[in-house]
Amino acid sequence: MKYLAHTAHWQFLGLLAGFLAWILLMAATGLNEWRLWLVDDVSVVSSGVAWVGIWRACFYSHALNAIESCRRIAISDPFTPLEIATAQVLMVLALIVGLLGNVGAAAAMRLVYFSVEDRRKVRPAFLLAGSLYLTAGTLGLVPLGLNMSAVLNNGSIYFPPEFHLPAAPRRQRVGSAVGVGVFASVLMLVSGLLFLCYRYAWGNPKETDGEPRTLTGPQSGDQGRDNDAFHGEDVS
Repeated sequence: MKYLAHTAHWQFLGLLAGFLAWILLMAATGLNEWRLWLVDDVSVVSSGVAWVGIWRACFYSHALNAIESCRRIAISDPFTPLEIATAQVLMVLALIVGLLGNVGAAAAMRLVYFSVEDRRKVRPAFLLAGSLYLTAGTLGLVPLGLNMSAVLNNGSIYFPPEFHLPAAPRRQRVGSAVGVGVFASVLMLVSGLLFLCYRYAWGNPKETDGEPRTLTGPQSGDQGRDNDAFHGEDVS
């Protein structure tokens, strides 16, 4: 008979990939390098490059008190563009759903490796984990794609004067955080597909409904039979 644990090796790999994807997605959410702005005025922005993330905008300056100057970007600020406001909401949702996916995937793998009572719960658990992974990956790709589109179109952000940044840079590039986020989201999608494609087979069809296997044939007739050696001895 084929053991249930032997059918989920790819899904175990998917669980590891899901944990890694969630960590990378969390890192991408917190990084500032979503958009790299190249500015002409270096009187304040000494490096000539500003890092615009979804939570703050930073640049290096020797004209200000701090070497690195950062300003917070809130979703309620009137200058916050749609792609950044969307990223603040969807990236947090992606982290929450991805965490639930990891918990669901770990529970599904526990059913495969350790549960022998009711195996009818295995497939729904795998479907739930795969759906959560796919949802998390999709939620992450949407804001990443919107910010990539804004960079390619050289989108402007009308920062307040205290940010010391122009409304539009000379040119801008996609930051490393977007690359990390895209990789994490794709990895999350792969994990979801692995869990949704899970199939398991049984040596005995009667075990698919969770019922214990009954002995048939010669084995069932031998139940309760005494050892023949005892029948050959004389009782004194």
